[in-house]
Amino acid sequence: MNTTKTLAFGAATATSGIAPMDIQRRALLGNDVEIDILYCGICHSDLHAVKNDWGGSTYPLVPGHEIVGKITQIGPEVSKFKVGDLAAIGCIVDSCGTCAHCHEGEEQFCETGWTVVFNSPDKISSGMTFGGFSERIVANADYVLKMPDSVDLAASAPVLCAGITVYSPLKHWNAGPGKKVGIIGIGGLGHMAIKIAKAMGAEVTVFTTSPSKMDDAKSLGADHAVLSTDKAAMKGQRGFDMILDTVSAKHDVNVYLNALKVDGSLVLVGLPNEPLEVGAFNVVNGRKSFSGSNIGGIAETQEVIDFCASHGIAADIELIKPSEINEAFERLEKGDVKYRFVIDLKA
Repeated sequence: MNTTKTLAFGAATATSGIAPMDIQRRALLGNDVEIDILYCGICHSDLHAVKNDWGGSTYPLVPGHEIVGKITQIGPEVSKFKVGDLAAIGCIVDSCGTCAHCHEGEEQFCETGWTVVFNSPDKISSGMTFGGFSERIVANADYVLKMPDSVDLAASAPVLCAGITVYSPLKHWNAGPGKKVGIIGIGGLGHMAIKIAKAMGAEVTVFTTSPSKMDDAKSLGADHAVLSTDKAAMKGQRGFDMILDTVSAKHDVNVYLNALKVDGSLVLVGLPNEPLEVGAFNVVNGRKSFSGSNIGGIAETQEVIDFCASHGIAADIELIKPSEINEAFERLEKGDVKYRFVIDLKA
């Protein structure tokens, strides 16, 4: 298969850090588009993958799954896009397309396994896929999203992962008017969850361990902010229809299970490295659920892009140059970002 050399920023090993490297992108197939990448968000998952925290990382590894840019070429079978269109790619770049889940627009549950935009076996080109920390990308148009002309592209890049990761469960558990929704953590995921849940019409309470973030929660649109280390304040928290847990470190989930109403659900979207412990009585009493959710399908990702555009929602970002990625990773590990790093690939 013909390929084109492309500049990327990736890791040679789990400890090497990010450095410029050349990768190969495939020549366009019939239903492919080529995207000149303008911006790519940085997610905790990128950091975990680079450091091989979850195991299974294959090197060289080029992360990045919050990709926005402009279409520069289209294959002869493409009707969805034209050259010059703004476009985006999230986590999914391929799936079987034939199983029940794919037919239902839930490619993230593909029975034969979906292809992640990076560090995933490439069913088309062989080898492994490379993500958005690069100058360009080629992908099947069926897995590429349309970006509205009206949005701030850099600030909208995190919608491709952080946005869909919180939108999908909020929608599934019917967040909206008359619903009491809790959000644990104010980071890349949490700050988007506050904005989206409020736009859906829910009453939003944020739980944070940081006193300094209490005011931040309110400025982001939360109705209430609670310091989760304050036992007295936590004891008074009751009656939540759902609580969205965005924390990616080990923490006690049982106090939040106790804050749910009957049939309420605590929904985990963060990905801690260590197991979480759930007390049996905390789910049995009140028929409560401890659930999980992970991104969304292509149709739902387009839906959240359009939802955020129509409600004026974008991420709070810090724009960085490719040369600053390693520093950004170090700061991300310390939680030192409000609230998402985005790489300007043209800087």
